[in-house]
Formats: sequence, structure tokens, C-alpha cells
Amino acid sequence: MTAYAEKREPLFHLSRRTNLPWWRAWLMRAGAIVAALLFCALLCVLVTGTSPLQIGSAVFDASFKSPRKTWVMLHSTSILLCISLAVTPAFRMRFWNVGGEGQALMGCLASAACMILLRGKMSSGMVILCSLLASILMGGLWGMIPAFFKARWSTNETLFTLMMNYIATQLVAFFCVVWESPKGSGQIGIINQRAPFEGVGWLPEVWPPFLQNLMPGGQKYLLNILIVAALCVAMFFYLNYSKHGFELSVVGESERTAHYLGIKVGRVIIRTMLFSGALCGLTGFLLTAGNDHTLTTTLIDGRGFTAVMVSWLAKFNPLWMILTSFLLVFLDRGAGEISTQFGLNESFSDILTGVILFFIIGSEFLIRYRISLRHRHKGGEDLG
Repeated sequence: MTAYAEKREPLFHLSRRTNLPWWRAWLMRAGAIVAALLFCALLCVLVTGTSPLQIGSAVFDASFKSPRKTWVMLHSTSILLCISLAVTPAFRMRFWNVGGEGQALMGCLASAACMILLRGKMSSGMVILCSLLASILMGGLWGMIPAFFKARWSTNETLFTLMMNYIATQLVAFFCVVWESPKGSGQIGIINQRAPFEGVGWLPEVWPPFLQNLMPGGQKYLLNILIVAALCVAMFFYLNYSKHGFELSVVGESERTAHYLGIKVGRVIIRTMLFSGALCGLTGFLLTAGNDHTLTTTLIDGRGFTAVMVSWLAKFNPLWMILTSFLLVFLDRGAGEISTQFGLNESFSDILTGVILFFIIGSEFLIRYRISLRHRHKGGEDLG
């Protein structure tokens, strides 16, 4: 090989891994998380001058210092998991739905509307039922609109679903002004907090007696967690053992193959996104009727976008999403606790979260691809 050709040869070569054992993949992921935590600890030591043990203690305390913090962490995990489960059928179909944020927000809006407009006209149980149906229908509609345009005119679903997020945010902002309480505040506060409508439309609290002493303080969180747990199991069987799950997987692999098998691709796209949006709407219902009892433009808090990463890291497997959701929530809460405990601003916690995500995504790249250096024969010939 000539010297000129040798100079043009790249120093690094990427090759796709094809036979990496699953245990090595998870070992690499675990190593990336440990490396991320060590890097964040070093960064915190340089900024705050505290010991790594204090920083590790702060990360742990953020989620497990008290029963209430543990319940809040589990509830946050369940909400993130719910949105992740919702967007996964679309991802299995290779429909890149990044509109989970807006679809869940429209579920919140529909639920809040029922709680405000139907109070005093129906019993609390009927308001809950109407809120549930309205949230599912509104979320499903918000997901079906970009699916219809994709099936009909092959529009770009990523841009379409992303723009729908902004429309949903502005709609919620408008109704927050319409329903504001007190007037002039720009927010609606806690819905149905006071008599004569106290608690109308709120999901009931579920609290087994044996948990009273074991893990107190979870009355307002447990029902949501149980619903999402049941949904996770149902989604696993839906994706892997149902006819619809098979069809959307085939469409994701190859639309040509789907046509050959007699699968109506357009119908599958619309049906799957209707289902995906409906589950996002259910998430909005669980937030508004089940826990927060209010409506704001930041109620979803970016979890619609984080859900994309949760689903992707878990390889679209609902059971693995439990672990990835828990991990991201735990690390995010730990980063926030570090900023609070050591007197740093919120931007520092965002930096730590970004560093952690960077390491995790980097590990996925290394799992998929092998990086090799340029090497040569003993005689000097480049092997590439």
C-alpha cells in the first residue's frame, strides 16, 4: 500500500457487533453507570469541596431517606414508565412518536375539564369515569392526527408529533387562564379542594393495613403504581403474544413484507398511534385525577421526551423498562438533591443529569459497535 493511501486510511474503524452475549451488554451498561457516578462525584468534589461519600449519601437520601421520599420516587418512576409503555408500540412499528409529552398533556386537560365542568352535576364516581374516558379519547385523538397524515401522505412523523406538543402546551396555557383561581393568578390551583366540591373527581386512596407500619405515607401514590404495574404486564403480552403486536412488528421490520402478508399498513399505523396516544392520555388522567389534582403547562415535566430514552434503552421490552425508568428517576432525583444540599443552582443538577445520560447513551453505542484501531503487517502494509 502506498504512503498516500496509508495517510488517507482512517485511524479508527467501526464494525457492528453481531454476537455480543446479553450479560456482557448489561455489564457494559452497569460499568457506564458506575463511571458516570464517579465522574459526577469528581465534578462535585471540585465544585463543592466535599467528600465523595457525602455526595453518594446525598444521592441515596434523595430517594430513600424517608418513606415519603421513597413513595414519591416510586410514583415518579410509575408515571415515567406509563408514558414509556405508551410510546413503545409506535417505536416497535418504527413510527417515531416524540409527541408523548403533548398527548399526555391533552389527557391532563381533558381530565381537568371534566373535574371543573361536571362538578355538582354528577357524583364523584361518574366524574372519575368521564375524566378517564375523556383523557383516553383526547390522547388517542392527539396521537391519531399525525398517524393519519403519515398513512395518507407519508408526512414526517417526528416533526409532526413534535409540533403537536407545542399546540397542546398552548391549549393548556389558554385554559389555565380561563379557569384560573384566584382570578389574575394565571393558574387554576388545586381543583375541587374545598367544599362543596371537595374531592370530586379525585381517584380514591388505596391503602392496605399491612403497609401502614411498613411504609407509611403512600396513600395518594399506591393506586397509580398498581395501575401502571398491571399495564406493564398487559403491554408485555400485547406486544409479544397478540395479533396486533405481531402486525406492528412486521410493519416496523418491512412495509413491503407487511403488504405481502396482507397487512394493511395504513390501518396498522393509525390503530397503533390511536392506542399509543390513548395510553399517554391515561397517564395524564393518573396525574390530574390521581395525584396532582391541578393543571399546568409543566405538569408532564419533560417525561414525554425522557420516555423515548427509557423505551430505547430497554430495547422496547416493557419489563426491562421498569429497571430503566427506576434508574433514570433515581439518578435525576440524586442530581437534584446534590444541587439543593450543597447550595448549587438548578443548572448544576441539569449538568449532572446530562453527564449521566451521556455515559448511558455512550455505552449503548459501544454495545452496538466495535471500535478498532488501524494496524499493520510486520512489513508495514496496512490491514485496515
